[in-house]
Amino acid sequence: MSPRRDSLRRGLLFVGAGVLLVAIAFGGSWALAPDTDRMSESADVNNSSLLVGVQGPGPNGNVTALDGRGNVKWSIGNIISYQSVQTLDNGSVLTTFAAGGYQDCGRYQPPCKRTGVRIIEPNPRPEVVYEWSYPVRTRKDSEVHDAEMMPNGNVLVADMEWESIFTYDPETGERNWTWNASDHYEAPDDPTKVDWLHLNDADYIGDGRFLVSIRNENQLLIVERGKGVVEVINEDGDEDVLNQQHNPQWLGDGAVVVADSENHRVVELHRNETTGEWEEAWAVAKAGGVAFDWPRDADRLPNGNTLVTDSRNNRVVEIREDGSVVASYGVPSLPYEADRVPHGEVSGKAPQSIQPYGTERETDLGLLERKIPILWMLLAGAREIVALPYWVSEIHVLVVAVALVLWIRGGHLLVRGGLGGKQ
Repeated sequence: MSPRRDSLRRGLLFVGAGVLLVAIAFGGSWALAPDTDRMSESADVNNSSLLVGVQGPGPNGNVTALDGRGNVKWSIGNIISYQSVQTLDNGSVLTTFAAGGYQDCGRYQPPCKRTGVRIIEPNPRPEVVYEWSYPVRTRKDSEVHDAEMMPNGNVLVADMEWESIFTYDPETGERNWTWNASDHYEAPDDPTKVDWLHLNDADYIGDGRFLVSIRNENQLLIVERGKGVVEVINEDGDEDVLNQQHNPQWLGDGAVVVADSENHRVVELHRNETTGEWEEAWAVAKAGGVAFDWPRDADRLPNGNTLVTDSRNNRVVEIREDGSVVASYGVPSLPYEADRVPHGEVSGKAPQSIQPYGTERETDLGLLERKIPILWMLLAGAREIVALPYWVSEIHVLVVAVALVLWIRGGHLLVRGGLGGKQ
């Protein structure tokens, strides 16, 4: 066999091996992936629905409402991002957002991005009927992740631009109370230029107190009007307790459930009344045979189940205390928060009973379910840019990398064999 033909043959083998490797890895995973749309017999499909705030990769942020069986009732979006969602008493939806293309930019150059609060009226067709927003230096470091309508009619906002929480009157747009995180933490010269604390959630929990999530410190704070910080959950910032968490829910004095995002689990913490320390009382890391990947919301429902927004798996799943699935919904890519309507997220529900960690719950992950650090970071970055199926994993990143090496080598041989024929 001539060197040219041998080079062509070997080149085709390398290219074909790469194609086969990718086809087997992706095709096999697609065929064997558990279905993210499932309903158990106990699912309340007739008396409840689902409201989802979707951050989305690219300009795909949306708010989507599903009926109890997971069918889309309505959706509105195509902006940079939506985050928190809350159904108001009149049926409208209060949500936080970030969008670009604004000319009213304050101290920033137009066009700029603005972030803040919108109200969406779903009927007869979904439309934005109210907006309160302010310009920010960058969406990444400064977008409002959470807001809620308080009992007195004011709106509570978790502000990442200046790392504060504040309330304002929606009729006038004027602020009437502010707590700055710089009262508790040492602040940089200009918090708008860095992702300093990533204050991503604030909930009113009664008696002038607020539960505040400080993501970058792995801490939850109890802030009281007139007093400031009165309690810190995970004071040492221990990543084994909380690791860049989102959307904690106050279950009553001494208990909180949290989407422990970078630990890829949902955890319930209880205050030890003897030591005063907050300790793990309940945790779950997978549901329906699928390990959680960056969960960013966990709500305890009135029936005792927990609703989890499993962001990078593009699903919202309702689980029982033992981790078994009641209902699972495939939703648009990178959901941020979901509410079970009409219940929503309400503070003060009774906590789950304390059990030994792992008892009757899916907490032990298999070898293939564990995160591979470098490959996982590459995959996480890709999900920020493009919508990927939930079953794409670090293994697929490795397979693609190997296939690229095979294709480059094969392409080189094919070119060399082709050029050889012209000499």
